[in-house]
Order: sequence, then C-alpha cells, then structure tokens
Amino acid sequence: MADNNIGANIGPKRLVVGAHYGLRDWLAQRVTAVVMAVYTVILLVSFLTASNFSYDGWAGLFSHQWFKLATFVTLMALFFHAWIGVRDVWMDYVKPVAVRLVLQVATILWLVGCAGWAAQILWRV
Repeated sequence: MADNNIGANIGPKRLVVGAHYGLRDWLAQRVTAVVMAVYTVILLVSFLTASNFSYDGWAGLFSHQWFKLATFVTLMALFFHAWIGVRDVWMDYVKPVAVRLVLQVATILWLVGCAGWAAQILWRV
C-alpha cells in the first residue's frame, strides 16, 4: 500500500511553517527599489534641466520642502532596503545566535544613526 502523506508537502495543500518573512520581505525590497528608482529619475531630470551647477543651484533645489521630503523618503527606503538585505545575510550565514544578535543590533543602530544624520543634513540646508 502507498503512503498517502508522501505528497502532502507539495502543491496547494502543503504545510507552510516558519516566520513567513519571505513574501513580505520580497515585496518590501521591490517597493523600496521602486521608490529609489523614481527618485533617481526625479534627480536626473532636475540635474539635466538645471542651468546653475554651483552650490547655490543645489541649495536652491533642496530649498523646496517637497524635494527635502522626497529625498528623506528615499533615504528611509534605502535604509529599510539595506536592513532587509543585511538582516538576511546575518540570518543565513551567522549561526551563533549571540553573535547574530549583536550584529543585528549594531546594524540597526548604524542605520538609525544614518537616518538621523540624513535628517539633520537635509533640514540644515
């Protein structure tokens, strides 16, 4: 007699276990990549249509509140994108839990520090 449980882990009736990070992280990576791509297009158009290539020209571009906000949103997308990628590397390749936790906390602190520094720079102009 054949065992009926052999094909239980294939197809639509398979048993799904785990943290379920896969789809959410995949989608977050794609969304943050789109945000960065759109900002890159905006930045290129602003750069290519500008006539003043001095500090005053760049300061004038960043003097608009919408441009500061778009830059900050893009940087937050970049930091989140980086967090997902680096976290996955730590989870995949660093097996001792204590070392992995230290690396993840260090990564979070670094990215939060970068976000604070970015905000300080953007709203100082």
